[in-house]
Amino acid sequence: MSDTRPAGKPKDPQPETLPAPATAAGALGPAEPTETGQQAGAGRASGDLRIALQFTAAGVVWGASFLFIAVGLEGLSPAQIATGRTVFGAVTLGLIALVTRERLPRNWRIWAHMTVVALTLCVFPYLLFGWAQQSVSSGLASVYNATTPLMTALMAGLVIRVERLTREQVLGLVVGLAGVLVIIAPWAGVDLRGGLVPQLALLGATACYGFSLAYLRRFLQGTGLSGVMLALLNVGIAAVIMLALTPIIGRDPITLDIWIVGSIVLLGVFGTGLAYAWNQNVVRAWGATRAATVTYISPVVGVALGILILGEVLVWNEPVGAALIFVGILLAQRRLRLPRRRR
Repeated sequence: MSDTRPAGKPKDPQPETLPAPATAAGALGPAEPTETGQQAGAGRASGDLRIALQFTAAGVVWGASFLFIAVGLEGLSPAQIATGRTVFGAVTLGLIALVTRERLPRNWRIWAHMTVVALTLCVFPYLLFGWAQQSVSSGLASVYNATTPLMTALMAGLVIRVERLTREQVLGLVVGLAGVLVIIAPWAGVDLRGGLVPQLALLGATACYGFSLAYLRRFLQGTGLSGVMLALLNVGIAAVIMLALTPIIGRDPITLDIWIVGSIVLLGVFGTGLAYAWNQNVVRAWGATRAATVTYISPVVGVALGILILGEVLVWNEPVGAALIFVGILLAQRRLRLPRRRR
């Protein structure tokens, strides 16, 4: 992907599993055992399919988010995009919370911790991604976004200190860093304005994600808040912050057309709203580890959309670097293990 634009999750406690759909045997009287088994089996199959569809949809939507940002930048500033996506996302999650009858927490400490999360999981990274995508391609941004699991391992092990880094995780960080260096391609010369600094901004955004996910695990695990409520507080507080900041940092001229408006609405409703709810359903059904494999879908979708829709060009070092990053992720998530040392 050329550098010129044309124009989680925290480790959860033992995850809940979605209850198997209830049969009608208890309420409507005895039924034939074969029918009850068939009904239960059909219900489980339906539930598995629904979760699989939500998993895929979340990966596709998050991959498409970088296309939406690129289109939005045709008429909006990075701050205006961040404001739009958080507002639409907060409204969407608020409606979901109303339907599911979620209750806002009353503990002020939760609100204080969630303000930190809102800043580091939404406000700062959304601004950084928008700013960086003025100079780098949407596909390249999606590849850098895939470094989030690496940043999470780094923050959880060295900054927030909620876990010790294993040999595999340390090696994963080293391999992932090597992948980043391959993408930056220092042998081709360092273009501070058009290449290096925006790419460092993308890494800063994923570092914010990693910090937030480790912070959530350290301070908000065990609060009893549902995934939907956590997402609502996160995005809702971020929307309030961005609305307050917009008169200061979002005063740039605005140019709107149907594509720009549609991109921001889709980015907010789906990428910042529904996808969070879908992902929480997947975490409850499959567990956090399996749900985290959505990381592998998003960059593939982001790169493909950048090439097909925006006409972006793929440079050889970018897929090579991305492959190294994916190997680093596999190690950081302990999906690849080193052989044990013989004593």
